[in-house]
Amino acid sequence: MKLWFRKISVILIAIMTLGIYVPQISLETEAEESSEAISPKSDIDESVSVALPEVSNETEPDQISDEEVLINEITKKAKEQTFTKMGPKIVTHVEDDFLTAILPKIEESLNLILAEAGEDEVPYYNITERPSQGHGEKIFNIYDNRTKKDIARFHVRRDNRPLEGFWFNFHYHLSSDGFENHHEIGEIYWDKNSPPKWMT
Repeated sequence: MKLWFRKISVILIAIMTLGIYVPQISLETEAEESSEAISPKSDIDESVSVALPEVSNETEPDQISDEEVLINEITKKAKEQTFTKMGPKIVTHVEDDFLTAILPKIEESLNLILAEAGEDEVPYYNITERPSQGHGEKIFNIYDNRTKKDIARFHVRRDNRPLEGFWFNFHYHLSSDGFENHHEIGEIYWDKNSPPKWMT
């Protein structure tokens, strides 16, 4: 019976192996054949250069201005600084709420601040790169490179509300009012337990 079982096993393995086997195809010869059908590269380059009209930068309506590039760069850095500020422990817990409720409002606030400054001032604006650690509120500041004075200060505060738990309150202050007023961005609920320190 063992001999009979071996013979059947060998036959089944042979059938399965032959059914799965796929012969190799030489892709190089097919690629060479198809490249011969296409005209040489120099002909393609000439036809493209003839087909495309010359467009000056002045007539291009979708061209992004230098101010928009700078605003986008500052906004990108602001997002990075905010994630750095929160740290991995907090980010993993509140990332979805942050991306949907807070980040768009931070971007909107930045766009408003930079648009009000005007295109003559924006090239001199920059963003700080050191959020405060521990329990400090500072996320980042927008400052003028020439004077080294802050234009806006973006903060996040921990609020412990009785019977509710901890909330993160995102807001900013402006130099135009002496950094006195809180300009609200939004809030994210943490938990009833105390959140970890920033940047942990």
